[in-house]
Amino acid sequence: MRYGDFHADGTDGGALADRTGADALAERTGGGTAADRTGGGTAADRRLLAALRDCGDRPAVAAAARSLSYAGEHAALWLAAGLTGAAADPARRSAWLRATAAVAGAHLASMAVKRVVRRPRPPESGGRAALVRTAGRHSFPSSHAASASAAAVAFGALLPRGGGRRLLPAAVAAAMCVSRVVVGVHYPTDVLAGALLGGFTARVPTVTRPRTAGSRNGRPV
Repeated sequence: MRYGDFHADGTDGGALADRTGADALAERTGGGTAADRTGGGTAADRRLLAALRDCGDRPAVAAAARSLSYAGEHAALWLAAGLTGAAADPARRSAWLRATAAVAGAHLASMAVKRVVRRPRPPESGGRAALVRTAGRHSFPSSHAASASAAAVAFGALLPRGGGRRLLPAAVAAAMCVSRVVVGVHYPTDVLAGALLGGFTARVPTVTRPRTAGSRNGRPV
């Protein structure tokens, strides 16, 4: 059997014949293509990205990841949730609006950092394209993660303590963060940096806002 007909790992040799020798060698040894190695992520980034990207081969996981990614585009889900909270809780409307502003601020801050860092998004790997389209070319930090983390902190503080309701924003935010790696448009470190940025941004209004005698962290006492 000729090398060009069939490769040892089961791939079609015709496609390999069109690649450079370095790319073919990297694929045989599990190192990915040359494009994979120069995409901007660390070695650990690429390994975890590949593992989570494999999860996206399952239709149900792919559908859930796409839905979360679309919902978090431009922080739409979180901004809508914040405005809904402001409308449903008139007594603390100003607190909900501040929290919503913090989410918007986290999103804008992440966009500003992206313009400075300019890390490219992960390249296609193993012939698999990203599962969603992206609004921009730059990857670090994840704006989805920034707005989701900000919402988890800011909205979670405003929800009642009982029944685990405070955990709901955090659970959705965590799923949304993971979804960005599953769909193949962010490295894990993009998501981690975005989450840290969002959490910090959400805490700034609480730390800097002076307390009044009848309130604690924006909540009536």
